[in-house]
Amino acid sequence: MNINNCRVCGGEFFDKPLLKYENMPKAAQNMPDFTEIKTEKGVDLEVCQCSGCGLVQLNNEPVSYYKEVIRASAFSDEMKAFRLKQFEEIIQKYSLKNKKIIEIGCGKGEYLSLMNKLDVDVCGIEYAQESVDYCKASGLDVAKMYIENENNIITEAPIDAFFILNFFEHLPDPNSTLRALYKNLTDDGIGIVEVPNFNMILQNNLFSEFISDHLFYFTKETLNTTLELNGFEIVECKEIWYDYIISVIVKKRKKLDISHFKNYQDKLKKEIKDYIARFGSGNVAVYGAGHQAMAIISLTNIKDDIKYVIDDAHFKQNKYTPATHIPIVSRDTLITNCVPAIIVMAASYSDEVVSKLQREIYGNINISILRDYGLEEIT
Repeated sequence: MNINNCRVCGGEFFDKPLLKYENMPKAAQNMPDFTEIKTEKGVDLEVCQCSGCGLVQLNNEPVSYYKEVIRASAFSDEMKAFRLKQFEEIIQKYSLKNKKIIEIGCGKGEYLSLMNKLDVDVCGIEYAQESVDYCKASGLDVAKMYIENENNIITEAPIDAFFILNFFEHLPDPNSTLRALYKNLTDDGIGIVEVPNFNMILQNNLFSEFISDHLFYFTKETLNTTLELNGFEIVECKEIWYDYIISVIVKKRKKLDISHFKNYQDKLKKEIKDYIARFGSGNVAVYGAGHQAMAIISLTNIKDDIKYVIDDAHFKQNKYTPATHIPIVSRDTLITNCVPAIIVMAASYSDEVVSKLQREIYGNINISILRDYGLEEIT
């Protein structure tokens, strides 16, 4: 059954597929033998693009063995040397020595065995029982597991780093995998996600790269978007291995700390209260009925101390401030019902307002401006 929405962001595909291929190999593995070719049939593939995030993907169901990792390139001596150097550099750069690292979808331990030579506490998860048995027989720490949903707990958690090397594009639910890894990763941990490079496929007209095994075709942009949508920040993103692979290093997005807002709020409240106390409650006006002024009146709890709020916008006059219910009046009120002090809270227009007040000279009024750093009294 074909899908109609992006597997990552949920957005709708463009009306028509980018490509339609008929009688394509139904899988890149499990080749038919002589007895099977009479009944073995090809499949039709539709290459679609999300109209929301732009991710290119197939709309077909995953192959039957999508939970298992099957590698051929890892047996190359050149690839082994490349990976060993890559792992050494990452471990050094991100201070992973003696830290806990896990490979997601480790196959028969082709890469795991390389990491195992380095000064790290490395393990792996793999779904294929035959591959798990092979890894264990080779002395590797591997468990039979496939991350089904975001609440899956990895036994070795919390982990300091994870690797997903050319397996991510096979996953029908990449969001769940990433969210689970986010939860199982230490706060300062990193992840390495690598996929085939669709930028290079496009550039070199490699129309033959589409295969049922690969549900996703990531560019740098769409891979980064996928990772960011699932709680990660991009640390590095580059093309490697003759530009065939996009390699991204990520870290967990941390909750923003804006506790200093409360400290500044308390400081500002004291400054405003002290200023009002000099003239007496009910003897001070606020100039400006914008959203910042409304919020400050509420958050500093000065509604009972302010006589009225002045604003030059006619549609605000003869109304009341939301929540605090202070009358909003025109500047002419300073003639008929003057106050001894005004706090100008007009944001970027504050200096212009002060110039108007000084030109029109509404009696002997003390003026202060609310700046980013606090109250500034105009002498």
